[in-house]
Amino acid sequence: MFEITSEVFLDVMVRGITVLLSVVTPVLLISMVVGLIIAIFQAVTQINEQTITFVSKIFVVFLTLMFLGGWMIQKLVDYLHELLTHFFNMI
Repeated sequence: MFEITSEVFLDVMVRGITVLLSVVTPVLLISMVVGLIIAIFQAVTQINEQTITFVSKIFVVFLTLMFLGGWMIQKLVDYLHELLTHFFNMI
């Protein structure tokens, strides 16, 4: 029976978290920038409508996922392929 050491487990987890953060970061940053711009606009014009921020963030996140979705899926598939091909070498 194979034994998984803590080093192998930590390497896989660190690599997985790194891939996850690299995939999620563009969507979060774009959403944050749009929210900040709309918040500044609302502060200047004194419009206190929460749906403006909510709808615009959903729209921008949808567009970001549409444009970067292929890259995101490819990063995740590459990580899964790397994990499965090197699985027995890690143990």
